[in-house]
Amino acid sequence: MVVVGFSSSQVAQASVISSIGGTLASTVGGFYSASTQKRSLQSEARIAEINANIAELGAESALLQGQSEIGRLTMQAGQLKGRQRAVMAASGIDLDTGNAAEIQASTELMKEIDKETIQTNAARAAWGYRTQSMNFRNQAAFSRATARGINPGAGAITSLISGATSVASSWYGFQKEGAFGATAQPDGTMKNNWW
Repeated sequence: MVVVGFSSSQVAQASVISSIGGTLASTVGGFYSASTQKRSLQSEARIAEINANIAELGAESALLQGQSEIGRLTMQAGQLKGRQRAVMAASGIDLDTGNAAEIQASTELMKEIDKETIQTNAARAAWGYRTQSMNFRNQAAFSRATARGINPGAGAITSLISGATSVASSWYGFQKEGAFGATAQPDGTMKNNWW
């Protein structure tokens, strides 16, 4: 059985090299993470714009549907009024006075009330869709602004600086403990035998 021993200098060197590798991996990871986050936010903005356009189409559809319902209501009310007039005329009733005039006026009034209700409901539905559209557009603007604020290069530099600080701290600690086999020079400085 062979036991392999490592000197403290070798362990220190391996530790510093490992820290350098970790720093490089963290730097690359920071860059790609920021890039991915930026692309994701840009995609969210595009989807929010699509949803805003769909909501606007919903608003237009609600208004058109209201107009269609009003057309149908007007036609039905006209048919009812025509039947009423035909029945009253066939019975010999004067159409312009008394109960006959009141029945026709009542039919017209009910048509107008129903028409106003349909218009109000269509406007309310369109307003709901337009509110959704505005919310989606605000979301798109926020996502775009956030994406513009992400700089993958800056994220990588931040990771690199942080990692370099950690590597330097480890190296200094090992150097201070003499783990690299440093030797004193005649001028009082230490010479690292590692490199």
